[in-house]
Formats: sequence, structure tokens, C-alpha cells
Amino acid sequence: MDWRDLLQRHREAEARLRWEGSFGDYLELVRKQPWICQLAPSRVYRMIMSAGVEDEGGRRRYRFFANELFGLDEVIQRLVEDYLRPAAEGLELRRRILLLVGPVGSGKSTLVNLLKRGLESYTRTNEGAVYAIKGCPMHEEPLHLIPTSLRPEFERRLGVRIEGELCPFCRQRLATEFGGRVEEVPVERIFFSEENRVGIGTFAPSDPKSQDIAELTGSVDLAAITRYGSESDPRAYCFDGELNVANRGLMEFMEMLKCDERFLWNLIFLAQEGNFKTGRFSLIYADELVIGHCNETEFQSFVSNRGHEALLSRMVVLRVPYNLRVSEEVKIYAKLLGSSQHSKVHLAPHALRCAAMFSVLSRLQESQRQGLDLVKKMRAYDGEQVEDLAPAEVAELRTEHPDEGMKGVDPRYVVNRLCAALAANEGGCLTPWEVCRYLRNGLDLHPGMTAADRERMEFLLTLVQREGGELVKKDVQEALLASYSALAQAIFDRYLENIRLYCRTINSCELSGPVLESSKEDFMRSLELQIGIGETAKRSFRQEIFWHLNTCARRGGAFSYRDHEGLREAVANKLLADMRETLRSAFLRREPGSVVSELRRHLERRGYCSRCAEEAVLYVANQWCS
Repeated sequence: MDWRDLLQRHREAEARLRWEGSFGDYLELVRKQPWICQLAPSRVYRMIMSAGVEDEGGRRRYRFFANELFGLDEVIQRLVEDYLRPAAEGLELRRRILLLVGPVGSGKSTLVNLLKRGLESYTRTNEGAVYAIKGCPMHEEPLHLIPTSLRPEFERRLGVRIEGELCPFCRQRLATEFGGRVEEVPVERIFFSEENRVGIGTFAPSDPKSQDIAELTGSVDLAAITRYGSESDPRAYCFDGELNVANRGLMEFMEMLKCDERFLWNLIFLAQEGNFKTGRFSLIYADELVIGHCNETEFQSFVSNRGHEALLSRMVVLRVPYNLRVSEEVKIYAKLLGSSQHSKVHLAPHALRCAAMFSVLSRLQESQRQGLDLVKKMRAYDGEQVEDLAPAEVAELRTEHPDEGMKGVDPRYVVNRLCAALAANEGGCLTPWEVCRYLRNGLDLHPGMTAADRERMEFLLTLVQREGGELVKKDVQEALLASYSALAQAIFDRYLENIRLYCRTINSCELSGPVLESSKEDFMRSLELQIGIGETAKRSFRQEIFWHLNTCARRGGAFSYRDHEGLREAVANKLLADMRETLRSAFLRREPGSVVSELRRHLERRGYCSRCAEEAVLYVANQWCS
């Protein structure tokens, strides 16, 4: 398609979205689609819900935030269910300011930006259509034109609730331009746009000595005063402050608690009564969702000042901690690196996972539970099965340290180091070991890191290297099983044969001596010891395998060692042990047709390149040969 056709189609699509009519036409739209006059919190809530909801392991996941925010499912659930839903239903929470509190890089700004961009798109749909009085600087709800005495009757007929009053500009215009005839006032469809300053406002603090309150509430139009003769004439005032333009939509306060107090005073009236004071006018009604965000240190300082109690009581505080799930942290880095120009650099398997493990470990606090170290805790939080820890107990772990996740390594630091590593390895491969090296070398560049912090980070990186090595080792084991599947299956079949004999023997009679002859027992123990099955646990483990074997037989299927995680690891380790001498010799010679080349080929099928496959094989070889 020619580019001119694309532009023409875009213009035609824009033209189809536009609508303009009389106030009477708008009333007919409201009668058919009463949701078009909903308030801002309801609009945001409906926008999120329209994208769909998924239930995953007892946790609700909102598709609106999918592929953008990771590891914040609990925060998002509290945002939607504890704040937006009650506010959308018209309860008092709609008059509260939402304050997001969390460490730098935890996703506060991203969350707000998603809501802003979402509103821009949502108001361009039929479900999210918004209509306003044409020419109103605050994009006024047209139903505000209805006189107060007539509103109960209109509410009954239309099935809606009318809330709010006309802004000074529209009140003046209705009286002078239309002679009070509301039916003649034109109405148009509007589309939220932060760029065009429609329905979305953003306020960022700067030098309090030079920053003007007019940025929030508008200012006098000096050129128009000479024409209209008074500052109290709405036509001589510019209703273009951020609180004005955010009417009907969303108002973001960036680094809210860094604002000078006089900028926050307006929020007290806005949160309590739904209006604010500006110029020489009466209170101006505003329907907007106000969201601020700040860091934990600023919030604690704000709370400690008793002079802020009035504003604090009108806030809903939502804490946004760092993500504590490794799998979700990997998605964060993959997303942030997705737009970078690193296509010529191969990311080895587990490279991003090592970076994610380092970040998550830095945010965890030691558990009081005996035998549960940081690595096991990290695995448990990520949904992995951890020995002696039931899934239900993971929730209890989170209650040990309510502030867990509010401190730790900022994702931006990790991304900075990953970017440095990618730039230095242009055309090459970024392996887990190089990721750890770049993270360690950049510790001196991290602002505010003390000597004690650095020592702890060094220790955590040691843990990460060990865990990363185990992941690589498992990949090599899987490659070995694929290369020598016949040998692996032979080991497994021999073990199953002994399992059948063992279990039938102990079930048939009371034993007074050894169940199996020593050679069979020694073979079974050599396999079981590979995964830490002790002497006291061997009987229950063997009975478990026998049960799996019988279950598969009843269903008409075959039981494979790949069906049982423990046995898969045991067979792999046993195979390695049996072939160790052969492998040592092959690794030292590195013959093209040897097992090394075969392992590399299988690793490359699993996402490795030739370089990182070679390093993975040599890493495991060095461990075997040491």
C-alpha cells in the first residue's frame, strides 16, 4: 500500500470518530448509553476491566498491565479492587488522592504512564467515548448545563446521576452567548491527550521560588483585561492549569511530596469536596483521578510532620515494592533491552536470569525459619518447590518482613550494566559469567553504596554465579541425556526392575534380612544418592516410584525417567558418573567427532550459540576434571 493511502485512511478514521451535535442530541446519546457520562474513577476502572482479567493460582491478573508491568500483581490487585472499584461505584474513595510509595525504579511512574496512555486509547473507542461542551477549556460534562432544580427529573428519565457545576467560563457563556437556552449549547466528542492537554494533566515540582501556582490553576489573561475590564470576568482568565486540563480524566503529581506546600493546599479541597479555588472565582468543580508518587524517604518525612495531617487523611497510600520473583524480573530486563540495538549480540541462556537473581537476592531479608537461606527463599517466592516448605507457607514468609522489597538493587543499575556488557560484546555473546563480572565491576559506580553494601553485593554475586553454574550444568546434563538416551534408558530400566522386585518383596512377607542382593541394592543406592535420598528415606522414595509405575501402567502409558524430576536428575548424574573417564578424555582432546561436539550440537538446539555452548561444556568439564 502506498504511503499516501495510509495517510488518507488515517484521516478518514479520525473523521469517523468525530461527533458534534446539540445538547438535545447528547441527551439522546446518554439515554441509549448512560455510561458516557461516568465520572473519572469509573472511566479508569472500566478501561482496565475491558481488557480482561485472568485468575492464576488464586491471584487475579489484569491484562491491561500485561507485557508492561511485571512482578506487581499484588500491587495492581490492591489498586483495582481496594481503590478503583469502590471509587467507580461512587463511594467516598473517589474523593481520595492515590499516593504510590516505593523505591526508585519500582514501577510507579510506569504504572501511571500506562493509565495515561490507556485513557488516550480508551477514549477513542465506543465504550470509552467522552463528550464535552464545545469550547469549554475544562472539557465540561454537558449535563452540568441542566439547572439544579430540574436535575432530579432528568436523573429519573436518563437513569444517571448528575454531579458537578458549570465552570465560570461556561456559566458566563451560557448567559451571554446563549441567553440561558441550554438546548442550543453545542456538544462535541473529545479525545484525551497529554500532548494536547485534554483530560490528562502532569505536574512536576521545580524551584519553589520560581514555580507559579498558575501552573496548577491557570492565570489571568493580561491582554484580555483591557477588553473585559475585570480580573473576575471569566473571559479574562486562562483556565489552562494542570488541574483544569485534567478535568474528566487523570492528574499526575510527579514526585508529589517534593512540591512546595502551597501547591498541595489545592488538593485538600479537591480531595474533600471535588473542587478547587482559582483566581477571583467561586470554587470550581473538577472530576479527576489524582495520582501522586514519591520515594519512601520522602513519605516518611512527610508523615512525621503533623502539619500535613489534613492532606494525609485524604490520601490512599499504596506501597509499590521491588519485584521479588526472578521469572518476572527476567521479563523486566527483556522488555527494557528489547528496544536497544543489541541484535548482533547473542544473549546466552540464563544470562538475564543471573542478573535477575542478583537483583532479587539484594531485596530479600533473612528468614527466621531454620534452614531457609536466601537462595531457597528466592526459589520459593518464584513458585519453585523447596524442600520442607509447603506452598501455603510461602505466604507466611512474606509476613516476617512487611517492608521486604522496599530496599535493594535498582533495576536501572542492572540494565545499565547489561547495556555496558552488550556494547562491549558487539557481535559476540553475553554469558552468565560475563553478566556477573559486569555487575561486580560496576559496584563502584553505584551511587550511595557503602563498603558494607558492596561486601554484601559481592557475596550475593558469588551465590548467583553458583546458581548460574547449576543451571548451565543441568543444560549440559540434558544434552548428555539426549546424546546418550539409550544408555540413560538402560540405567532407568534396570532401576525399575529392581524397584518392582524390592516393593513386591517387602509387600509379600515380613523381612528379617536384606531385601535385595548386595549388587542390586548397591546399584539402586548409587542412583538414589545422586539426588540426596538417604538410607531412612529410600523406602518411601521407592514406593513412590512404584506407585507412579503402576499408575502409568493402568493408563496404558510408559513411565519414563523424564516424567519424574528427581529421577531425571539422578539418571543424568549416574550417567555422568559412569562416563566420567570417557568424558574427561574427550574434553581434554576436544576431538571434532567426540562427545564434546555432540553436546554442543544439542545445546545449540536449546538456544546456545557456538561460543556459549563451548563455554558451558568446558565449565562442566572443569568441574568433572577437578
